[in-house]
Amino acid sequence: MTILFDVILPVFIIIGFGYVVAWRKMFSEIAVDGLMRFAQNFAVPVLLFANISRLDLAGNFNAGMWIAFYTGAFLSYFIGWFVSGRYLGRNPEDAVAIGFVCLFSNSLLLGIPIMERAYGAEAIAGNLAIIAIHSPLLYTFGITMMEFTRARGQSLSVGRIALRALSGVLHTPLIIGILCGVAMNLLLQAGLVMPEGFWAATDMMARAALPAALFGLGGVLYRYRPEGDATAIALCCLCSLVIHPVITYGLGHLFALPQGAMRSAVITASMSPGINAYLFASIYDAGKRVAASSVLVGTALSILTIWFWLAILP
Repeated sequence: MTILFDVILPVFIIIGFGYVVAWRKMFSEIAVDGLMRFAQNFAVPVLLFANISRLDLAGNFNAGMWIAFYTGAFLSYFIGWFVSGRYLGRNPEDAVAIGFVCLFSNSLLLGIPIMERAYGAEAIAGNLAIIAIHSPLLYTFGITMMEFTRARGQSLSVGRIALRALSGVLHTPLIIGILCGVAMNLLLQAGLVMPEGFWAATDMMARAALPAALFGLGGVLYRYRPEGDATAIALCCLCSLVIHPVITYGLGHLFALPQGAMRSAVITASMSPGINAYLFASIYDAGKRVAASSVLVGTALSILTIWFWLAILP
């Protein structure tokens, strides 16, 4: 019970606070959108920049951790995509969007605060190594799959579709923050010294990121009421909360991952679908109701699954 009250509940209390004030109309939808825009477009990219720029990239690179995590993620995608298209009768675009919900864990807004509260600030290095390629890799994959699906019967070249996918990814603020962090990391290793005032300002901005994002996430979740599509929602939650972490945990044992890498991979894999899964569905106007409801239901259920994995991982 200590894990539940000391580690998990503080994070979900902030989310719940945002949900309640949005529900009681104490914080308007415009205000929620403004807060989330600040968090996702500015504060969170700065948080990523600050952490990645000072991360020991070589020391925290673990190919086995990446393989374990992303094998689980992509298998979850293909299970969601295949089942929704073959057995649930969804159209091809909806099947891709549902697969993306199964693929995209809330690695940042939930994964980082849970990991930090459970194991300490130094333990998030493995999470950051996963996050460094999370959005670039998964968005590129998702956009490419959707563009190929939409282009069936048309004469679009593979290169043109890949360029469209890459262009969409590189314009994402989170990706810009990650890339700037990697560039700064390399410059610092080459001998660049930044003024202390620069890092003080960066850290002030970064400290605002997670509280603002979690509070705003609660306000956003209030809009996503579960409506119908129960089987598809259950499929997304099963893939995100069960299949992904179980595969990651099994492969982690197979690769004999160090304790820190195992924790980062499995805890990140056990997170619910992220808001970006709904944003992806909205961009293509496909599977939006399933995506929205899966984010809401999965976030609520993840209290139990996170509790389970924190108990399993010492």
